[in-house]
Amino acid sequence: MDTFFGDIGMLLNRGGYVMIPLLLLSIVSVTLIIERSIFWLAVNGRASLRRLSEMNSALRKGEKGRVEDLLVADRTPYGRVAKRLIDDGAGDAVALEAVDDERRRFDRYMLTMSTIITASPLLGILGTVIGIIQSFELLGGDSALTDPRDVAGGIAAALLTTAFGLIVALITLFPYMVFKGQSSSAVDRLETLIASTQEGYKEVQKVAVHVGIDDPV
Repeated sequence: MDTFFGDIGMLLNRGGYVMIPLLLLSIVSVTLIIERSIFWLAVNGRASLRRLSEMNSALRKGEKGRVEDLLVADRTPYGRVAKRLIDDGAGDAVALEAVDDERRRFDRYMLTMSTIITASPLLGILGTVIGIIQSFELLGGDSALTDPRDVAGGIAAALLTTAFGLIVALITLFPYMVFKGQSSSAVDRLETLIASTQEGYKEVQKVAVHVGIDDPV
């Protein structure tokens, strides 16, 4: 623990005050990556997708009882949308509203991650510019410069913030792209679920008309 805080102190000492927001952004980034990873593992895990496949099949066949059994243990966005379609009807308005609600959950924290990807390198460059300015001030100062390596060391330390900013951005970028892909796939699956539900409603209505039932639901 002492070594860890010692390394943090060294980074702050060499990189300057700009390292503080960069460290905070790195902590936020790792936290969001862990949270989103857990979320997507639950939504698009094997068990969830297997249950979704069974639900699509049951919906297409109009097996409302089977769907309700599957929904008992389903806490995923797919289950919430299916339940809403069954309760409120499978009309386009209901379907669009249900998908829009879930899309907000899919894209949660994505704006924050996008901001970190953009801001981290900029903060790093800002720290480097400040460090270079300080190094040139050392060259132009009244005191005699006895060792030119002092300036080279100052510039090297200033470049540390750019390197750290790029690392934070890259660490955030790849999970961000994966999460974007997961979100797109989840929306496609919701659209398939809606199509299955609407098809199932048509089948139920056909059967109801055939046997002469006025209200199939």
